[in-house]
Amino acid sequence: MDSGTTPADRPYNQVSGIAPGDRPGPDTRPGRVARDRDPAGRARNARPRDGLGRPLPHGMTGVPTTPDDLALPPEEALREAERLLAAGRPFHAHEVLEGAWKACDDDTRELWKGLAQLAVGVTHLRRGNQVGAVRLLTRAADRIAPYAAGAPHGIAVAALTAWARTLIARIGSGPVPPEMLAPRLVD
Repeated sequence: MDSGTTPADRPYNQVSGIAPGDRPGPDTRPGRVARDRDPAGRARNARPRDGLGRPLPHGMTGVPTTPDDLALPPEEALREAERLLAAGRPFHAHEVLEGAWKACDDDTRELWKGLAQLAVGVTHLRRGNQVGAVRLLTRAADRIAPYAAGAPHGIAVAALTAWARTLIARIGSGPVPPEMLAPRLVD
Protein backbone atom coordinates (compact mmCIF):
# COMPACT_ATOMS: atom_id res chain seq x y z
CA MET A 1 0.00 0.00 0.00
CA ASP A 2 1.26 3.47 -0.87
CA SER A 3 1.85 5.36 2.38
CA GLY A 4 0.72 8.60 0.73
CA THR A 5 -2.86 7.44 0.14
CA THR A 6 -5.82 7.91 2.41
CA PRO A 7 -8.79 5.55 2.77
CA ALA A 8 -10.80 7.89 0.53
CA ASP A 9 -8.18 7.52 -2.22
CA ARG A 10 -8.52 3.76 -2.33
CA PRO A 11 -11.26 2.51 -4.68
CA TYR A 12 -12.07 -0.51 -2.52
CA ASN A 13 -11.33 -2.03 0.84
CA GLN A 14 -7.83 -3.43 0.47
CA VAL A 15 -8.49 -6.09 3.12
CA SER A 16 -11.75 -7.49 1.76
CA GLY A 17 -11.38 -6.35 -1.84
CA ILE A 18 -14.97 -5.06 -1.81
CA ALA A 19 -15.81 -1.46 -2.65
CA PRO A 20 -17.73 0.50 0.02
CA GLY A 21 -21.46 -0.02 -0.34
CA ASP A 22 -21.04 -3.08 -2.57
CA ARG A 23 -21.38 -5.71 0.16
CA PRO A 24 -24.64 -7.52 -0.65
CA GLY A 25 -27.10 -8.19 2.19
CA PRO A 26 -26.13 -8.76 5.79
CA ASP A 27 -22.51 -9.05 6.85
CA THR A 28 -21.89 -12.80 6.83
CA ARG A 29 -18.16 -12.75 7.56
CA PRO A 30 -17.14 -15.24 10.27
CA GLY A 31 -17.50 -13.87 13.77
CA ARG A 32 -19.80 -11.02 12.70
CA VAL A 33 -23.28 -10.62 14.15
CA ALA A 34 -25.87 -9.50 11.63
CA ARG A 35 -27.38 -6.14 12.54
CA ASP A 36 -31.08 -5.53 12.45
CA ARG A 37 -31.94 -3.19 9.56
CA ASP A 38 -35.13 -1.57 8.36
CA PRO A 39 -36.15 -1.74 4.68
CA ALA A 40 -34.14 1.44 3.95
CA GLY A 41 -31.01 -0.13 5.44
CA ARG A 42 -30.94 1.99 8.62
CA ALA A 43 -29.75 0.19 11.74
CA ARG A 44 -32.50 -0.97 14.08
CA ASN A 45 -32.24 -3.04 17.20
CA ALA A 46 -34.89 -5.71 17.43
CA ARG A 47 -33.36 -7.18 20.58
CA PRO A 48 -35.60 -7.23 23.63
CA ARG A 49 -34.93 -4.51 26.20
CA ASP A 50 -35.19 -4.26 29.96
CA GLY A 51 -37.20 -1.58 31.77
CA LEU A 52 -34.33 0.91 31.45
CA GLY A 53 -33.87 0.31 27.73
CA ARG A 54 -30.76 -1.85 27.94
CA PRO A 55 -30.61 -4.55 25.24
CA LEU A 56 -31.10 -8.10 26.45
CA PRO A 57 -29.72 -11.19 24.74
CA HIS A 58 -31.76 -12.50 21.81
CA GLY A 59 -34.39 -14.97 22.97
CA MET A 60 -35.02 -13.31 26.35
CA THR A 61 -38.31 -11.63 27.15
CA GLY A 62 -38.12 -7.88 27.61
CA VAL A 63 -40.61 -5.13 28.27
CA PRO A 64 -42.74 -3.68 25.46
CA THR A 65 -40.91 -0.95 23.59
CA THR A 66 -42.01 2.16 21.76
CA PRO A 67 -42.27 1.81 17.98
CA ASP A 68 -39.48 3.68 16.15
CA ASP A 69 -41.98 5.64 14.08
CA LEU A 70 -44.30 6.68 16.93
CA ALA A 71 -45.45 10.29 16.55
CA LEU A 72 -48.23 11.22 18.97
CA PRO A 73 -49.96 14.61 19.10
CA PRO A 74 -48.14 16.86 21.62
CA GLU A 75 -50.62 16.58 24.49
CA GLU A 76 -50.82 12.80 24.14
CA ALA A 77 -47.03 12.50 23.94
CA LEU A 78 -46.67 14.52 27.14
CA ARG A 79 -49.26 12.38 28.98
CA GLU A 80 -47.64 9.13 27.84
CA ALA A 81 -44.11 10.31 28.68
CA GLU A 82 -45.25 11.44 32.12
CA ARG A 83 -46.95 8.07 32.70
CA LEU A 84 -43.77 6.23 31.69
CA LEU A 85 -41.59 8.40 33.96
CA ALA A 86 -43.97 7.70 36.87
CA ALA A 87 -43.75 3.96 36.08
CA GLY A 88 -39.93 4.07 36.32
CA ARG A 89 -39.41 3.73 32.55
CA PRO A 90 -37.54 6.90 31.59
CA PHE A 91 -35.90 5.33 28.52
CA HIS A 92 -39.32 4.65 27.06
CA ALA A 93 -40.49 8.16 27.99
CA HIS A 94 -37.49 9.44 26.04
CA GLU A 95 -38.60 7.40 23.01
CA VAL A 96 -42.06 9.01 23.12
CA LEU A 97 -40.61 12.52 23.49
CA GLU A 98 -38.07 11.84 20.73
CA GLY A 99 -40.95 10.88 18.44
CA ALA A 100 -42.65 14.22 19.18
CA TRP A 101 -39.36 16.07 18.61
CA LYS A 102 -38.75 14.38 15.25
CA ALA A 103 -42.36 15.02 14.14
CA CYS A 104 -42.21 18.68 15.19
CA ASP A 105 -41.85 21.16 12.37
CA ASP A 106 -42.09 24.44 14.24
CA ASP A 107 -39.96 26.53 16.57
CA THR A 108 -40.51 24.17 19.55
CA ARG A 109 -38.15 21.52 18.20
CA GLU A 110 -35.41 22.39 20.70
CA LEU A 111 -37.94 22.22 23.55
CA TRP A 112 -38.94 18.67 22.58
CA LYS A 113 -35.29 17.72 22.22
CA GLY A 114 -34.65 19.08 25.73
CA LEU A 115 -37.58 17.15 27.16
CA ALA A 116 -36.23 13.96 25.61
CA GLN A 117 -32.83 14.75 27.14
CA LEU A 118 -34.43 15.13 30.59
CA ALA A 119 -35.75 11.58 30.27
CA VAL A 120 -32.34 10.33 29.08
CA GLY A 121 -30.73 12.03 32.09
CA VAL A 122 -33.09 10.12 34.40
CA THR A 123 -32.30 6.94 32.46
CA HIS A 124 -28.58 7.44 33.10
CA LEU A 125 -29.21 8.07 36.78
CA ARG A 126 -31.37 4.95 37.15
CA ARG A 127 -28.64 2.93 35.42
CA GLY A 128 -26.08 4.26 37.91
CA ASN A 129 -24.28 6.60 35.49
CA GLN A 130 -24.11 9.80 37.55
CA VAL A 131 -21.70 11.59 35.21
CA GLY A 132 -23.94 10.96 32.19
CA ALA A 133 -27.01 11.99 34.20
CA VAL A 134 -25.49 15.32 35.20
CA ARG A 135 -24.37 16.05 31.63
CA LEU A 136 -27.73 15.26 30.06
CA LEU A 137 -29.80 16.99 32.74
CA THR A 138 -27.63 20.11 32.48
CA ARG A 139 -27.89 20.15 28.70
CA ALA A 140 -31.64 19.58 28.90
CA ALA A 141 -32.25 22.33 31.48
CA ASP A 142 -30.23 24.78 29.40
CA ARG A 143 -32.14 23.77 26.25
CA ILE A 144 -35.67 24.10 27.68
CA ALA A 145 -35.15 27.20 29.89
CA PRO A 146 -35.65 29.73 27.06
CA TYR A 147 -39.23 28.42 26.60
CA ALA A 148 -40.33 29.24 30.17
CA ALA A 149 -42.08 32.51 29.27
CA GLY A 150 -44.26 31.03 26.54
CA ALA A 151 -44.34 27.29 27.06
CA PRO A 152 -46.68 25.54 24.61
CA HIS A 153 -49.08 22.70 25.44
CA GLY A 154 -49.03 23.55 29.15
CA ILE A 155 -45.47 22.24 29.51
CA ALA A 156 -44.14 23.12 32.97
CA VAL A 157 -40.85 24.49 31.64
CA ALA A 158 -39.91 26.65 34.65
CA ALA A 159 -40.73 23.84 37.08
CA LEU A 160 -38.86 21.26 34.96
CA THR A 161 -35.80 23.49 34.73
CA ALA A 162 -35.82 23.97 38.53
CA TRP A 163 -36.39 20.22 39.05
CA ALA A 164 -33.45 19.33 36.79
CA ARG A 165 -31.11 21.77 38.55
CA THR A 166 -32.21 20.50 41.98
CA LEU A 167 -31.65 16.91 40.88
CA ILE A 168 -28.21 17.79 39.48
CA ALA A 169 -27.25 19.31 42.84
CA ARG A 170 -28.52 16.21 44.66
CA ILE A 171 -26.61 13.67 42.54
CA GLY A 172 -23.55 12.38 44.33
CA SER A 173 -24.81 13.22 47.81
CA GLY A 174 -26.62 9.94 48.43
CA PRO A 175 -29.48 7.95 46.97
CA VAL A 176 -32.12 9.89 45.07
CA PRO A 177 -35.67 8.88 46.05
CA PRO A 178 -37.58 7.32 43.13
CA GLU A 179 -40.37 9.91 43.40
CA MET A 180 -37.81 12.59 42.58
CA LEU A 181 -37.18 10.89 39.23
CA ALA A 182 -40.72 11.34 37.92
CA PRO A 183 -41.34 15.04 37.26
CA ARG A 184 -44.64 16.45 36.08
CA LEU A 185 -44.27 17.55 32.48
CA VAL A 186 -47.40 19.69 32.30
CA ASP A 187 -48.90 22.24 34.68
